Amino acid sequence: MGLQQLAESFNDRFEEEYKSNLRPFLLKGDQVNGLFGPIQVSSVFSPVYTADRLGTVIGHIACLSVSPSDMQSLHAERQAAAADFQSVISLDRLTRTVHMLNFLPLAHRSPLLFLEVASRHVLDVPANHGAYFEEVIGRCGLSTQNIVISMAVNHLFSQHQERPRILQALHNYKSRGYKIALDVGYSYAANDLPQLVYQVIPDFLRVNAPGSGLIDLPLQVAWPYFLEGVKEMGGMAGSQVILQQVDKAEQAQVAKNLGFPLVQGRYYEQLASDDYRCL
Repeated sequence: MGLQQLAESFNDRFEEEYKSNLRPFLLKGDQVNGLFGPIQVSSVFSPVYTADRLGTVIGHIACLSVSPSDMQSLHAERQAAAADFQSVISLDRLTRTVHMLNFLPLAHRSPLLFLEVASRHVLDVPANHGAYFEEVIGRCGLSTQNIVISMAVNHLFSQHQERPRILQALHNYKSRGYKIALDVGYSYAANDLPQLVYQVIPDFLRVNAPGSGLIDLPLQVAWPYFLEGVKEMGGMAGSQVILQQVDKAEQAQVAKNLGFPLVQGRYYEQLASDDYRCL
């Protein structure tokens, strides 16, 4: 099934599910956009490389591209329907479907798609996490094993009354064949991070590179200590560790010195692009 046909089939599904004439998926060129109220969303993909062979891409991290939608050009009924479409669950499902459709041209050379799932989304869904999206994946000709559900470690994880529900949701995803990633970000030294990692046993740990934040430590001060700890934690949990947001040469040197096996960032994309042009 072509991309246009797939987009229209998901439009039919959303139209029926939300009992409205809202058809949020639009194909523009080779990109699928999703309408959500006054905005439209699309996909930007960032490859995850093996550090020792930048020609090998193990997956792509899906990021959200947001722009204003031309709501004035839509019928008034569609604007009213869009207002009923506002919820965390609806937005999460919409964006994941958009990412899935836009990932299809890359799937033949990149087996994994990393999809962000909001903690609030899994708290709002009462049960059967991943069941809805499983049908989307099947229609696209892929399986749940191609999808990495990625969740940021945030304040909801630190709330002990919420953590059991989040953990149950992640285990529900696992039971359906999805892979799991925890996006640690800068929470290298959080006191309960090891406990959380050993509770989840994620397939991947994502950690930000030193120097990629607005408020950051000098590269050579505490980062090697913190990052080495994350690497060891990942090894003990059986998780692959990704050093992400590597945009500069000095960050890449830290990754090399510490032996990170998987990397992501503009620095590596530029290297891979330069190597490709030299072929």
